[in-house]
Amino acid sequence: MYKRSLKLPEAGTESFFLWGPRQVGKSTLLRQTYPDGHWLDLLKNEEYQRYTTRPERLRLELEELSPTSGFQVVIDEIQNVPALLNEVHWLIENRGTHFALCASSARNLRRGGINLLGGRALRYELLGLTSGELGKEFDLGRLLNHGYMPRMYASNRPRRLVDAYVADYLRQEIANEARIQSLPMFSNFLEAAALRDGAIVNFTNIGRETGVSYKTVKSYFNILVDTLLGRWLPAYRKLPKGRETASPKFYFADAGIVNHLAKRGEVIEGSQDFGKAFENWVFHELSAFLSYRQTFEDLSHWRLPSGIEVDFLVGSRLAVEARARPTITRNHLKGLRALRREHPDFQRLMVVCLEAKPWRTEDGIDVVPAEVFAERLWAGELL
Repeated sequence: MYKRSLKLPEAGTESFFLWGPRQVGKSTLLRQTYPDGHWLDLLKNEEYQRYTTRPERLRLELEELSPTSGFQVVIDEIQNVPALLNEVHWLIENRGTHFALCASSARNLRRGGINLLGGRALRYELLGLTSGELGKEFDLGRLLNHGYMPRMYASNRPRRLVDAYVADYLRQEIANEARIQSLPMFSNFLEAAALRDGAIVNFTNIGRETGVSYKTVKSYFNILVDTLLGRWLPAYRKLPKGRETASPKFYFADAGIVNHLAKRGEVIEGSQDFGKAFENWVFHELSAFLSYRQTFEDLSHWRLPSGIEVDFLVGSRLAVEARARPTITRNHLKGLRALRREHPDFQRLMVVCLEAKPWRTEDGIDVVPAEVFAERLWAGELL
Protein backbone atom coordinates (compact mmCIF):
# COMPACT_ATOMS: atom_id res chain seq x y z
CA MET A 1 0.00 0.00 0.00
CA TYR A 2 1.42 3.36 -1.04
CA LYS A 3 1.26 6.56 0.99
CA ARG A 4 -0.30 9.14 -1.32
CA SER A 5 0.88 12.73 -1.47
CA LEU A 6 -2.60 14.22 -1.81
CA LYS A 7 -3.76 15.53 1.57
CA LEU A 8 -7.53 15.55 2.09
CA PRO A 9 -9.35 17.65 4.71
CA GLU A 10 -9.79 16.34 8.24
CA ALA A 11 -13.10 14.60 8.89
CA GLY A 12 -15.99 16.95 9.53
CA THR A 13 -14.26 20.11 8.28
CA GLU A 14 -14.98 20.41 4.54
CA SER A 15 -17.15 19.12 1.72
CA PHE A 16 -15.30 18.30 -1.47
CA PHE A 17 -15.18 16.39 -4.75
CA LEU A 18 -12.36 13.90 -5.24
CA TRP A 19 -11.83 13.34 -8.96
CA GLY A 20 -9.62 10.79 -10.69
CA PRO A 21 -9.74 7.98 -13.27
CA ARG A 22 -10.87 4.50 -12.29
CA GLN A 23 -8.35 2.37 -10.35
CA VAL A 24 -6.16 5.34 -9.44
CA GLY A 25 -6.74 4.67 -5.72
CA LYS A 26 -9.48 7.16 -4.76
CA SER A 27 -11.51 4.73 -2.65
CA THR A 28 -8.41 3.45 -0.87
CA LEU A 29 -7.31 6.98 0.00
CA LEU A 30 -10.78 7.87 1.27
CA ARG A 31 -10.97 4.77 3.48
CA GLN A 32 -7.53 5.56 4.92
CA THR A 33 -8.48 9.18 5.57
CA TYR A 34 -12.02 8.56 6.90
CA PRO A 35 -12.04 5.10 8.54
CA ASP A 36 -15.15 6.05 10.55
CA GLY A 37 -16.97 7.77 7.70
CA HIS A 38 -20.53 6.97 6.65
CA TRP A 39 -19.98 5.23 3.33
CA LEU A 40 -22.19 4.91 0.22
CA ASP A 41 -20.69 2.86 -2.63
CA LEU A 42 -22.70 3.48 -5.79
CA LEU A 43 -20.75 0.80 -7.67
CA LYS A 44 -22.73 -1.72 -5.62
CA ASN A 45 -25.88 -2.59 -7.51
CA GLU A 46 -28.13 -2.64 -4.44
CA GLU A 47 -27.03 0.82 -3.34
CA TYR A 48 -27.27 2.15 -6.88
CA GLN A 49 -30.86 0.90 -7.15
CA ARG A 50 -31.73 2.12 -3.68
CA TYR A 51 -30.76 5.76 -4.30
CA THR A 52 -31.70 5.91 -7.98
CA THR A 53 -35.33 5.17 -7.18
CA ARG A 54 -35.47 7.45 -4.12
CA PRO A 55 -32.56 9.88 -3.75
CA GLU A 56 -34.29 11.50 -0.76
CA ARG A 57 -33.37 8.36 1.21
CA LEU A 58 -29.95 9.95 1.77
CA ARG A 59 -31.44 12.91 3.63
CA LEU A 60 -33.82 10.75 5.66
CA GLU A 61 -31.09 8.29 6.67
CA LEU A 62 -28.62 10.97 7.71
CA GLU A 63 -31.23 12.81 9.75
CA GLU A 64 -31.79 9.60 11.74
CA LEU A 65 -28.05 9.27 12.45
CA SER A 66 -27.78 12.65 14.22
CA PRO A 67 -24.15 13.11 13.10
CA THR A 68 -21.70 14.62 15.57
CA SER A 69 -18.54 16.67 15.17
CA GLY A 70 -15.98 15.03 12.86
CA PHE A 71 -18.63 13.20 10.84
CA GLN A 72 -17.84 12.71 7.14
CA VAL A 73 -20.18 11.19 4.56
CA VAL A 74 -18.35 9.48 1.69
CA ILE A 75 -20.21 8.84 -1.56
CA ASP A 76 -18.19 6.73 -3.99
CA GLU A 77 -18.86 7.16 -7.74
CA ILE A 78 -21.38 9.95 -7.22
CA GLN A 79 -21.73 10.37 -11.00
CA ASN A 80 -23.75 7.14 -11.09
CA VAL A 81 -26.67 8.84 -9.29
CA PRO A 82 -26.42 12.57 -10.12
CA ALA A 83 -29.79 13.30 -8.48
CA LEU A 84 -28.16 12.75 -5.08
CA LEU A 85 -26.38 16.07 -5.47
CA ASN A 86 -29.62 17.95 -4.79
CA GLU A 87 -29.89 16.15 -1.46
CA VAL A 88 -26.20 16.76 -0.75
CA HIS A 89 -26.70 20.46 -1.47
CA TRP A 90 -29.65 20.66 0.93
CA LEU A 91 -27.79 18.83 3.70
CA ILE A 92 -24.74 21.08 3.38
CA GLU A 93 -26.87 24.21 3.52
CA ASN A 94 -29.37 23.17 6.20
CA ARG A 95 -27.60 20.59 8.35
CA GLY A 96 -23.91 21.49 7.93
CA THR A 97 -23.13 17.92 6.85
CA HIS A 98 -19.70 17.36 5.31
CA PHE A 99 -19.35 15.18 2.23
CA ALA A 100 -16.50 13.56 0.33
CA LEU A 101 -17.86 13.02 -3.19
CA CYS A 102 -15.75 10.62 -5.22
CA ALA A 103 -16.10 10.62 -9.02
CA SER A 104 -14.30 9.19 -12.05
CA SER A 105 -16.32 11.05 -14.65
CA ALA A 106 -17.89 14.48 -14.99
CA ARG A 107 -20.10 13.65 -17.98
CA ASN A 108 -23.24 12.57 -16.14
CA LEU A 109 -22.80 15.40 -13.65
CA ARG A 110 -22.52 18.01 -16.39
CA ARG A 111 -25.31 16.64 -18.55
CA GLY A 112 -28.66 18.38 -18.19
CA GLY A 113 -27.56 21.13 -15.80
CA ILE A 114 -26.86 18.84 -12.86
CA ASN A 115 -26.28 20.59 -9.51
CA LEU A 116 -22.52 20.80 -8.86
CA LEU A 117 -23.09 22.53 -5.50
CA GLY A 118 -22.30 26.04 -6.71
CA GLY A 119 -18.83 26.25 -5.23
CA ARG A 120 -19.87 24.80 -1.87
CA ALA A 121 -17.48 21.88 -2.30
CA LEU A 122 -13.72 22.02 -2.82
CA ARG A 123 -12.07 20.14 -5.68
CA TYR A 124 -9.24 17.63 -5.35
CA GLU A 125 -7.82 15.32 -8.00
CA LEU A 126 -5.90 12.09 -7.45
CA LEU A 127 -3.47 11.09 -10.19
CA GLY A 128 -1.46 7.91 -10.69
CA LEU A 129 1.54 7.00 -8.57
CA THR A 130 4.42 9.46 -8.53
CA SER A 131 8.11 8.99 -7.82
CA GLY A 132 7.65 10.80 -4.51
CA GLU A 133 4.98 8.33 -3.40
CA LEU A 134 7.00 5.30 -4.52
CA GLY A 135 10.13 6.37 -2.65
CA LYS A 136 12.64 3.54 -2.67
CA GLU A 137 10.30 1.49 -4.87
CA PHE A 138 10.60 4.04 -7.68
CA ASP A 139 11.62 2.25 -10.87
CA LEU A 140 11.47 4.44 -13.98
CA GLY A 141 11.47 1.55 -16.45
CA ARG A 142 8.67 -0.15 -14.56
CA LEU A 143 6.59 3.05 -14.46
CA LEU A 144 6.99 3.63 -18.19
CA ASN A 145 5.95 0.05 -18.99
CA HIS A 146 3.39 -0.76 -16.28
CA GLY A 147 1.88 2.69 -15.95
CA TYR A 148 1.00 4.76 -12.90
CA MET A 149 -2.11 2.96 -11.62
CA PRO A 150 -1.19 1.34 -8.25
CA ARG A 151 -2.50 -2.12 -9.08
CA MET A 152 -0.81 -2.21 -12.48
CA TYR A 153 2.50 -0.84 -11.24
CA ALA A 154 2.67 -3.45 -8.47
CA SER A 155 1.73 -6.38 -10.72
CA ASN A 156 4.29 -8.67 -12.31
CA ARG A 157 1.79 -9.33 -15.11
CA PRO A 158 0.37 -5.88 -15.81
CA ARG A 159 -0.53 -6.49 -19.45
CA ARG A 160 -3.62 -8.51 -18.57
CA LEU A 161 -4.78 -5.82 -16.17
CA VAL A 162 -4.30 -3.12 -18.80
CA ASP A 163 -6.09 -5.28 -21.38
CA ALA A 164 -9.07 -5.60 -19.06
CA TYR A 165 -9.02 -1.88 -18.20
CA VAL A 166 -9.07 -0.86 -21.85
CA ALA A 167 -11.59 -3.49 -22.98
CA ASP A 168 -14.06 -3.30 -20.10
CA TYR A 169 -13.80 0.32 -19.01
CA LEU A 170 -12.26 2.45 -21.71
CA ARG A 171 -13.93 0.88 -24.74
CA GLN A 172 -17.22 -0.31 -23.23
CA GLU A 173 -18.27 1.58 -20.11
CA ILE A 174 -17.06 5.00 -21.23
CA ALA A 175 -18.52 4.48 -24.69
CA ASN A 176 -21.89 3.60 -23.14
CA GLU A 177 -21.82 6.55 -20.75
CA ALA A 178 -20.96 8.95 -23.57
CA ARG A 179 -23.68 7.40 -25.75
CA ILE A 180 -21.26 6.64 -28.56
CA GLN A 181 -23.02 5.13 -31.55
CA SER A 182 -20.08 3.27 -33.09
CA LEU A 183 -17.75 1.40 -30.76
CA PRO A 184 -15.33 0.40 -33.58
CA MET A 185 -14.87 4.04 -34.57
CA PHE A 186 -14.26 5.04 -30.96
CA SER A 187 -11.70 2.23 -30.65
CA ASN A 188 -9.94 3.46 -33.78
CA PHE A 189 -9.93 6.97 -32.35
CA LEU A 190 -8.31 5.75 -29.11
CA GLU A 191 -5.47 4.17 -31.06
CA ALA A 192 -4.97 7.29 -33.19
CA ALA A 193 -5.01 9.52 -30.11
CA ALA A 194 -2.48 7.30 -28.30
CA LEU A 195 -0.07 7.56 -31.24
CA ARG A 196 -0.20 11.34 -30.77
CA ASP A 197 0.29 11.36 -27.01
CA GLY A 198 2.31 14.47 -26.18
CA ALA A 199 1.79 16.02 -29.61
CA ILE A 200 -0.21 18.90 -31.00
CA VAL A 201 -3.53 17.43 -32.17
CA ASN A 202 -5.04 17.94 -35.60
CA PHE A 203 -8.72 16.94 -35.39
CA THR A 204 -9.10 16.86 -39.16
CA ASN A 205 -6.21 14.43 -39.70
CA ILE A 206 -7.45 12.08 -36.98
CA GLY A 207 -10.95 12.23 -38.42
CA ARG A 208 -9.62 11.31 -41.85
CA GLU A 209 -7.76 8.31 -40.38
CA THR A 210 -10.68 7.04 -38.32
CA GLY A 211 -13.54 7.85 -40.67
CA VAL A 212 -15.35 10.32 -38.41
CA SER A 213 -15.97 14.06 -38.59
CA TYR A 214 -13.87 16.85 -37.11
CA LYS A 215 -16.70 17.53 -34.64
CA THR A 216 -16.83 13.89 -33.54
CA VAL A 217 -13.07 13.70 -32.97
CA LYS A 218 -13.27 16.81 -30.82
CA SER A 219 -16.11 15.29 -28.80
CA TYR A 220 -14.09 12.09 -28.31
CA PHE A 221 -11.20 14.06 -26.83
CA ASN A 222 -13.68 15.79 -24.53
CA ILE A 223 -14.79 12.35 -23.34
CA LEU A 224 -11.21 11.49 -22.35
CA VAL A 225 -10.90 14.79 -20.49
CA ASP A 226 -14.27 14.35 -18.72
CA THR A 227 -13.32 10.85 -17.58
CA LEU A 228 -9.93 12.10 -16.32
CA LEU A 229 -8.05 9.82 -18.72
CA GLY A 230 -6.26 12.68 -20.44
CA ARG A 231 -5.75 16.41 -20.38
CA TRP A 232 -4.76 19.28 -22.60
CA LEU A 233 -1.48 21.10 -22.17
CA PRO A 234 -2.04 24.69 -23.36
CA ALA A 235 0.50 26.75 -25.25
CA TYR A 236 2.44 29.52 -23.55
CA ARG A 237 1.89 32.76 -25.45
CA LYS A 238 3.48 36.08 -24.58
CA LEU A 239 4.75 37.23 -27.95
CA PRO A 240 2.73 39.05 -30.63
CA LYS A 241 0.25 36.96 -32.58
CA GLY A 242 1.93 34.64 -35.06
CA ARG A 243 5.29 34.47 -33.27
CA GLU A 244 4.34 31.48 -31.11
CA THR A 245 2.17 28.41 -31.64
CA ALA A 246 -1.18 28.63 -29.85
CA SER A 247 -2.26 24.99 -30.25
CA PRO A 248 -2.42 22.74 -27.17
CA LYS A 249 -0.93 19.28 -26.78
CA PHE A 250 -2.78 16.27 -25.39
CA TYR A 251 -1.43 13.79 -22.83
CA PHE A 252 -3.03 10.58 -21.58
CA ALA A 253 -3.11 10.17 -17.80
CA ASP A 254 -1.22 6.88 -17.81
CA ALA A 255 1.76 5.68 -19.87
CA GLY A 256 0.72 2.03 -19.56
CA ILE A 257 -2.63 2.73 -21.20
CA VAL A 258 -0.90 4.66 -24.00
CA ASN A 259 1.47 1.74 -24.57
CA HIS A 260 -1.45 -0.64 -24.91
CA LEU A 261 -3.51 1.56 -27.22
CA ALA A 262 -0.54 2.43 -29.42
CA LYS A 263 0.52 -1.25 -29.56
CA ARG A 264 4.02 -0.42 -28.40
CA GLY A 265 4.80 -3.63 -26.56
CA GLU A 266 7.66 -3.28 -24.08
CA VAL A 267 9.27 0.15 -24.23
CA ILE A 268 13.05 -0.19 -24.13
CA GLU A 269 15.53 2.52 -23.28
CA GLY A 270 16.94 4.05 -26.43
CA SER A 271 13.80 3.54 -28.49
CA GLN A 272 11.50 6.28 -29.77
CA ASP A 273 8.61 4.79 -27.79
CA PHE A 274 10.66 4.98 -24.59
CA GLY A 275 11.27 8.66 -25.28
CA LYS A 276 7.54 9.31 -25.71
CA ALA A 277 6.68 7.45 -22.52
CA PHE A 278 9.44 9.36 -20.70
CA GLU A 279 7.92 12.68 -21.76
CA ASN A 280 4.50 11.51 -20.54
CA TRP A 281 6.08 10.67 -17.17
CA VAL A 282 7.69 14.11 -16.77
CA PHE A 283 4.31 15.69 -17.56
CA HIS A 284 2.67 13.40 -14.99
CA GLU A 285 5.16 14.30 -12.25
CA LEU A 286 4.86 18.04 -12.84
CA SER A 287 1.05 17.88 -13.03
CA ALA A 288 0.80 15.90 -9.80
CA PHE A 289 3.19 18.18 -7.94
CA LEU A 290 1.39 21.35 -8.98
CA SER A 291 -1.99 19.84 -8.08
CA TYR A 292 -1.05 18.30 -4.73
CA ARG A 293 0.99 21.27 -3.50
CA GLN A 294 -1.68 23.70 -4.73
CA THR A 295 0.88 26.06 -6.24
CA PHE A 296 -1.76 27.53 -8.57
CA GLU A 297 0.82 27.92 -11.36
CA ASP A 298 0.03 27.16 -14.99
CA LEU A 299 1.67 24.27 -16.81
CA SER A 300 2.13 24.87 -20.54
CA HIS A 301 4.35 24.15 -23.55
CA TRP A 302 6.15 26.56 -25.87
CA ARG A 303 6.73 26.31 -29.60
CA LEU A 304 7.80 28.59 -32.43
CA PRO A 305 6.49 28.17 -35.99
CA SER A 306 9.97 26.96 -36.97
CA GLY A 307 9.44 23.85 -34.82
CA ILE A 308 11.78 24.85 -32.00
CA GLU A 309 10.01 24.03 -28.74
CA VAL A 310 10.23 23.40 -25.01
CA ASP A 311 8.16 20.60 -23.52
CA PHE A 312 7.00 22.11 -20.22
CA LEU A 313 6.82 25.57 -18.68
CA VAL A 314 5.71 26.14 -15.09
CA GLY A 315 4.36 29.68 -14.88
CA SER A 316 7.19 31.94 -15.98
CA ARG A 317 9.72 30.41 -13.59
CA LEU A 318 10.76 26.93 -14.70
CA ALA A 319 11.23 25.46 -18.18
CA VAL A 320 11.76 21.71 -18.57
CA GLU A 321 12.83 19.73 -21.61
CA ALA A 322 12.33 15.92 -21.41
CA ARG A 323 15.08 14.00 -23.22
CA ALA A 324 15.36 10.25 -22.65
CA ARG A 325 19.01 10.21 -23.70
CA PRO A 326 22.19 9.17 -21.85
CA THR A 327 24.15 12.09 -23.31
CA ILE A 328 22.93 15.67 -23.77
CA THR A 329 24.48 17.71 -26.57
CA ARG A 330 24.15 21.29 -27.82
CA ASN A 331 21.40 20.18 -30.20
CA HIS A 332 19.20 19.16 -27.26
CA LEU A 333 19.48 22.64 -25.76
CA LYS A 334 18.23 24.63 -28.76
CA GLY A 335 14.68 24.99 -27.48
CA LEU A 336 15.66 26.19 -24.01
CA ARG A 337 18.14 28.71 -25.41
CA ALA A 338 15.56 30.02 -27.87
CA LEU A 339 13.06 30.38 -25.03
CA ARG A 340 15.56 32.41 -23.01
CA ARG A 341 16.14 34.77 -25.92
CA GLU A 342 12.40 35.32 -26.33
CA HIS A 343 11.50 35.24 -22.62
CA PRO A 344 14.49 36.20 -20.42
CA ASP A 345 12.25 36.28 -17.33
CA PHE A 346 12.46 32.48 -16.90
CA GLN A 347 14.52 31.84 -13.78
CA ARG A 348 15.47 28.23 -14.35
CA LEU A 349 16.03 26.08 -17.45
CA MET A 350 16.39 22.32 -17.17
CA VAL A 351 16.83 19.16 -19.23
CA VAL A 352 15.56 15.97 -17.58
CA CYS A 353 17.46 13.05 -19.08
CA LEU A 354 19.21 9.72 -18.51
CA GLU A 355 22.71 11.00 -17.84
CA ALA A 356 24.49 9.48 -14.85
CA LYS A 357 25.16 12.71 -12.93
CA PRO A 358 23.74 16.24 -12.89
CA TRP A 359 25.74 19.09 -14.38
CA ARG A 360 25.26 22.65 -15.57
CA THR A 361 26.15 24.26 -18.87
CA GLU A 362 28.22 27.43 -19.07
CA ASP A 363 25.08 29.48 -19.69
CA GLY A 364 23.27 28.04 -16.68
CA ILE A 365 21.08 25.22 -18.04
CA ASP A 366 20.74 22.33 -15.58
CA VAL A 367 21.17 18.83 -17.02
CA VAL A 368 19.51 16.50 -14.52
CA PRO A 369 19.08 12.69 -14.40
CA ALA A 370 15.46 11.55 -14.08
CA GLU A 371 15.93 10.26 -10.52
CA VAL A 372 17.54 13.52 -9.39
CA PHE A 373 14.77 15.54 -11.03
CA ALA A 374 12.18 13.49 -9.15
CA GLU A 375 13.96 13.89 -5.81
CA ARG A 376 14.41 17.64 -6.21
CA LEU A 377 10.85 18.17 -7.40
CA TRP A 378 9.17 16.44 -4.46
CA ALA A 379 11.66 17.96 -2.00
CA GLY A 380 10.37 21.35 -3.14
CA GLU A 381 13.74 22.44 -4.53
CA LEU A 382 12.51 23.22 -8.04
CA LEU A 383 9.27 25.07 -7.24
